[in-house]
Amino acid sequence: MESALQPDKLFGPHLYAAQLREQRAGVLASNIANADTPHYKARDLDFGSALEQASGGGVSLRTTHPAHLPPTAGGAPGELKYRNPLQASLDGNTVDAHVEHAAFAENALQYQTSLQFVDSRIKGVLKALKGE
Repeated sequence: MESALQPDKLFGPHLYAAQLREQRAGVLASNIANADTPHYKARDLDFGSALEQASGGGVSLRTTHPAHLPPTAGGAPGELKYRNPLQASLDGNTVDAHVEHAAFAENALQYQTSLQFVDSRIKGVLKALKGE
């Protein structure tokens, strides 16, 4: 018999989202910190596909013929990808500080939203357990 208080059922994708947003914040902070490092390549997390994979969704791929390539379409959840620069720099650095700061601010806001949702769910469960 399954418990009704399983994290996946209780919090939905918000628990995974908060973990991925935390990981993405670290990546974006690293990009910002290396804005002046020659040859540094900015990276980012494909949040949508990472969340889909982490929460068990997505399309399941399989090979149907021995000559087919193995199913690795999306990579591992939270896999980092290189960001394409808007304008190339002379020293090979691909960090655009304005883009990174905007992405960091947006990610922080979405992280806070996920935490608020998780907090409200916890408060709701506690209220139900107290019989209020």
